Amino acid sequence: MTAYAEATVDSPWRGRHGRTTVGVFALAFLFAFEALAVATVMPDVAAALDGLRWYAVAFAAPLAASVVAVAVAGAQVDRLGPGPAMRRGLVLFCGGVVLAGLAPTMPLFLLGRLVHGFGGGVLGVALYVLIAQAYPERLRPQVFAVLTMGWVLPALVGPVIAAHVADAFGWRWVFLGVPVFAVAAWLLVADAPSRAGGATERRPGRMRLSFLAAGGVLLVSVAGQRAVPAWPLVAIVGVVAIGLGGARLLPPGAWSLRPGLPAVLGARAGVGTAFAAAEIYIPLLLTLDRGLTLTEAGWVLTVGALTWSSGAVLSARWRRLADPPGRVRLGAALVAVGIGTFATVAVPGVPLAVPIVGWGMAGFGIGMAFSTLSVLALATAAPGEEGRASSALQLNDYLTNSAGVALGSVVFAGFADTAPVAAATGLVVAAAVVGALALVPASRLRA
Repeated sequence: MTAYAEATVDSPWRGRHGRTTVGVFALAFLFAFEALAVATVMPDVAAALDGLRWYAVAFAAPLAASVVAVAVAGAQVDRLGPGPAMRRGLVLFCGGVVLAGLAPTMPLFLLGRLVHGFGGGVLGVALYVLIAQAYPERLRPQVFAVLTMGWVLPALVGPVIAAHVADAFGWRWVFLGVPVFAVAAWLLVADAPSRAGGATERRPGRMRLSFLAAGGVLLVSVAGQRAVPAWPLVAIVGVVAIGLGGARLLPPGAWSLRPGLPAVLGARAGVGTAFAAAEIYIPLLLTLDRGLTLTEAGWVLTVGALTWSSGAVLSARWRRLADPPGRVRLGAALVAVGIGTFATVAVPGVPLAVPIVGWGMAGFGIGMAFSTLSVLALATAAPGEEGRASSALQLNDYLTNSAGVALGSVVFAGFADTAPVAAATGLVVAAAVVGALALVPASRLRA
C-alpha cells in the first residue's frame, strides 16, 4: 500500500491495521469472557476444592494482583515497548489460568488467580500503549470502541458457554481452554507497530505503595461480600489504604481535577464509579420491588451492556459528536440522568419501561464517555510515556470504583434487614449524584 493510500485509511478494520484490530477485539473479548466464565463456575470450584470460605478471595485476589501490575508496569512498558510487555503478561496470564485449572487444592487455585491477575494487569497497560503506537490519533476512538465491544459482548454468551463446558467436560476445562485462544489472539497483534522508549524515572517505594493499595482493594472486595466479622471496619481500613497508596502511586496532582490528565482521571472516576455503584443494586430492586425473576433482572443488565457498546461505537463515528470533551460531558450527563431515572423503579405507578429506558440511557452515556476518556488520557502523554498515562488511568479505575462500591455496601448493610428497597434506592440516587459531579472535571478537559 502506498503512503498516500495508507494515510487516507479511515477505518481500523482496513489496511495494515485490520489484523491488529481483530487481535485487540479478541484479547478484550477473552479477558471479559474469562472473568464471566470464572464467576459462572466458581460454585463448582468451591465445592470440588472444599473452598467455600475462600469464595470472595478468589475474586479479590486477581483484582489486587492487577493493581500491583498496573502500578509498576507503566514505566516498564514505556522503557521496553508494548511488545515485550505483552509477551511477559501473556505468559503470566496463561500460566496462572493453567495453574488454577490444574489446582488440586484451593490455596493453589488462589495462587493461580494471583498470577493470572498480575499477567492480566500487565497486558491491560501494554494493550493501551500498543493502541497509542500502532494507530494514528484519528483512528483511536474507533479502536477503543472496538475494545469496548470486546468487553461488553461476552456478557451475552460467556456464562452460557462456560456452563455448557463445565457440564460437558468439567469446570477445569473452562480454565484450561483459555491459553489456546489467548495465544491465537496475541499472534494477531504480535507484529503491530510499536517502539521502545528511553530511560524512565524510577520512583523509590513504588512497589511498596502498590502493595498497600492492592491490600486496600483486597480488603474492600472481601468486605463487600459481607461474609467476614466486622466487615464495615474492614471496608473502612481498605478505603484508607487505597487513599494512602493510590495518592502516591498516581501522578502528582492526579486527584486535583486540574486540566490535563487529572481532569481525565476525575471524569472517568465519576462516571465509572457511578455506573458500578448503581449496577450492583439493579437486580435487587427489580426482584424485591418489582417482582422480577433473576433471569429477567439479568436481561435488564444486558440492556445496559448493549447500549454501552452502542454508545462507544456511535461516539467514534457520528460527526456531530466529533468534539471529545463535548462527548464526555454529554456522556456524563446521560449517566447521571439515566441512573436517576432508573431510581424511579421504587416509585409506585411508574411503568417498568421507564427505569429500563433509564438504565439503557446510562449505558449509552458511559459508552460515549469511557472510550473517549481513554483516547484523551493517551493524548496527554508525551511520546514514549504512554505507559504511564495508561497505568494511571487503569489504576485510578481500580481504586476509585472499588472504594465507591465498598462505601455503598457499608451504608446498605445498616438498612439491609429493615428497609432494603429504600436503602438500595438511596444508593442509586447517590450514584446519580456522583455521575453529575463528573461534569466538573469534564468541563476542564478542553484545556
